[in-house]
Amino acid sequence: MKLAPYPEYKNSGQPFLGKIPAHWQVFRNGRLFAQRNETGFGALPILEVSLRTGVRVRDMDNMKRKQVMSDREKYKRAAQGDIAYNMMRMWQGAVGVAPVDGLISPAYVVVRPFPDVDCRYYSYLFRTAAYMNEVDAYSRGIVKDRNRLYWQDFKRMPSPVPPVEEQRKITQYLDAISSQVQLFIRNKQQLITLLKEQKQNVINQAVTRGLDPHVKLKPSGVEWLVDIPEHWDVRRLKFLARIKNGKDYKEVEAESGYPVIGSGGQFAYASRFMYDGESVLFGRKGTVDKPLYISGKFWTVDTMFYTVVSKHISAKFLHYCALSFPFDFYSTQTALPSMTQQDLGDHPVAVPPMDEQKPIIQYIEEETQLINQTIIKAQREVELMLEHQTCLISAVVTGQLDIRNVEVPKISEEELLRLDENPIGSDEINQDEEYMDETI
Repeated sequence: MKLAPYPEYKNSGQPFLGKIPAHWQVFRNGRLFAQRNETGFGALPILEVSLRTGVRVRDMDNMKRKQVMSDREKYKRAAQGDIAYNMMRMWQGAVGVAPVDGLISPAYVVVRPFPDVDCRYYSYLFRTAAYMNEVDAYSRGIVKDRNRLYWQDFKRMPSPVPPVEEQRKITQYLDAISSQVQLFIRNKQQLITLLKEQKQNVINQAVTRGLDPHVKLKPSGVEWLVDIPEHWDVRRLKFLARIKNGKDYKEVEAESGYPVIGSGGQFAYASRFMYDGESVLFGRKGTVDKPLYISGKFWTVDTMFYTVVSKHISAKFLHYCALSFPFDFYSTQTALPSMTQQDLGDHPVAVPPMDEQKPIIQYIEEETQLINQTIIKAQREVELMLEHQTCLISAVVTGQLDIRNVEVPKISEEELLRLDENPIGSDEINQDEEYMDETI
């Protein structure tokens, strides 16, 4: 059913809200919520407030960064259905509804709803861009990005108040829409994963076996390479390219800006460059498995290694070889994998004659072109779906669209279980940094 505006509106008196449905009201949050400051419930599970997924139970056993618990008796109790928010990050959306009774950091705020208040509706409202801008305006502090929204200021903030039954209907509708969006994204993620595997298989096969399916093979002497064409060589990377540290450079003045390359890829421009030509760049920490190919003038930082290739290998072929490297064989496996210059230099590479490298490069580019285009299309579809969801949520919770007579979409129990087992927010597409409790 196509959504339409409400039949009648009135001025809300709040610039961030504008006009609201005529039967809605606007109250200060102090008329909707009371602060909960209860401690001494150390047996309850620990909850975390995530920028992407709201409030959830923290998985203490599978955390990437192990944390030592302080006195749990000092943690605040959040009852199931309460709203908890991070004082310093609510302006970014670090707010949500407690799914179970649990413990929240003493540095956070917990509020309980008064009767006729559906916290799930307000959790959606508080994450809209307009409301987060209001949060920013009501927050206090010396440095803007460390401002805090204290309870005393939160309770002064105005919020729209639909009738409670309408709040629940809005929540049910948005929950169903959000589930459908998650299923759409899950399917796209699975497609992207399969496409990336297909692309990696094309590259692996080409750079370790070549293009001739009937070529004679010989043992490579390297565990992960296994057999290679008998006329190929296996050489250590240090004999194929000079490996330079990003801080080992001579500054060269340039007439205009050039890319600055770091472990996350291109992120700025500089008025000087340190190298001019083709190169493969390797991260020293964290991103050791994400080599970058660049051609032209560039600058890099000391968290990267860059290579100056020899006459035995082209930079682009080395890049495709590097994409197939099992870096876990050679990197230091800690919480943040790292690679030394010696580790990188000792990495074996299967090297065909130079006249074979260009056809292999061309083959890889042709075979992966459609795959790359399909991946980009799927990623864009995910972005558009998330944008649509964001706009829809904002329009519904602020009363721009009327959903009272709309049939709530249904989602099967099996599909809901799949979403619960792997919620959106923990996957590759949504791995933007989440701010969580730093006090544990």
